[in-house]
Amino acid sequence: MVSVPRLVIAAPASGSGKTTVATGLMAAFAGRGLAVSPHKVGPDYIDPGYHALATGRPGRNLDAYMCGPDLIAPLFTHGASGCDLAVVEGVMGLYDGASGQGELASTAQVSKLLRAPVVLVVDASSQSRSVAALVHGFASWDPEVRIGGVILNKVASDRHEALLREALDESGLPVLGVLRRAPQVATPSRHLGLVPVAERQTDALDAVGAMGDRVREGCDLDALMALARSAPDLSDEAWEPEQHPRPEARPVVAVAGGAAFTFAYAEHAELLTAAGAEVVVFDPLHDEKLPTGTAGLVIGGGFPEVYAPELSANEPLRRAVTDLALSGAPVAAECAGLLYLARELDGRPMCGVLDASARMSERLTLGYRQAVAVSDSVLAVAGTRLRGHEFHRTVLEPGAGETPAWGLHQPERRVEGFVQRGVHASYLHTHWAAAPGVARRFVEQCRG
Repeated sequence: MVSVPRLVIAAPASGSGKTTVATGLMAAFAGRGLAVSPHKVGPDYIDPGYHALATGRPGRNLDAYMCGPDLIAPLFTHGASGCDLAVVEGVMGLYDGASGQGELASTAQVSKLLRAPVVLVVDASSQSRSVAALVHGFASWDPEVRIGGVILNKVASDRHEALLREALDESGLPVLGVLRRAPQVATPSRHLGLVPVAERQTDALDAVGAMGDRVREGCDLDALMALARSAPDLSDEAWEPEQHPRPEARPVVAVAGGAAFTFAYAEHAELLTAAGAEVVVFDPLHDEKLPTGTAGLVIGGGFPEVYAPELSANEPLRRAVTDLALSGAPVAAECAGLLYLARELDGRPMCGVLDASARMSERLTLGYRQAVAVSDSVLAVAGTRLRGHEFHRTVLEPGAGETPAWGLHQPERRVEGFVQRGVHASYLHTHWAAAPGVARRFVEQCRG
């Protein structure tokens, strides 16, 4: 049995203030000297960066679509081990999940899987008494979802607060916090959400500090902690990457990082390490060569289009990446990594590993995908089935090579990505904890 006090921060809809409240709670409780474990429902890479700043621990994702419902509690327990409190930020509205899949991947489903009380963050800026009807509806929709209290956000005045509290007195749910409008806490956004922490640094620290101050001043932290402690024990064993010790030297797997490549799940590096690799992070914006002894390369997602001039100008590293790929060494590239391996991005020369050209687009491609490996690659054998997520506003022409990486089955059937020599490059983001054989296979290929 595992006992971890925990809260799920949810809202009726996106834009209600979940990130402000969740990140602020993490910072406020960490400021009290507590070890706080940060989590995010869904595939989002950016919010966990702010969570990590607030807590000093890796932000971790809980995605029931990509990893399956059975893995949610074990992944949570793995991340929260030894912590005094866990705060889970929800996704979209409380009951919103994968399109056409019922409650799958919703915040509500995750709260039930974790047996965690929910704090509902309500944007109260344009309502007074109606807030009680809204909260009642969300609290009664699914009896298995336990909403333990409300935090009112964007409250205009003392009079507005009094009206809201009077209305909610009849709901039976306590008001656990009231936050006034505060534009100074706003975090800049881009076409895919907030601007990542790695691109803002000092500004991001200031924003997290401001969120913590707002929550500390406006919320009843003692009542929130008491609610978190009311969560029952979890019987699920913690997820752990299966260890594969080998007597020979550990192959170096270089992982792209820095401001241009910020999208990564913490479990990927843990799985690579457990499979026997020495994981070394490098920054393609500044490092002119790959880490010494690089036997394999992982280039995840991010915003390469923002840094196309700098990435292109780093010709020594582009040449090193090309040489490694041409040698047949294992290279796994997702989304931003795919663009970096292309011939050009928005007219700027990239690595040229793939005979394809990329450009920014007005169209946002976003959604969960079912995928099957079209052929054997450094990541999977043909026929391997995975679930993933697409999240980009770029177009690659052609979108698939002679040997595609994946066949996708929703929302339409198509092939996508490239498999050539040791390269596996695709737009599809995947969570390797759902298929730990991916990391093992990649490291074995690095051993040659």
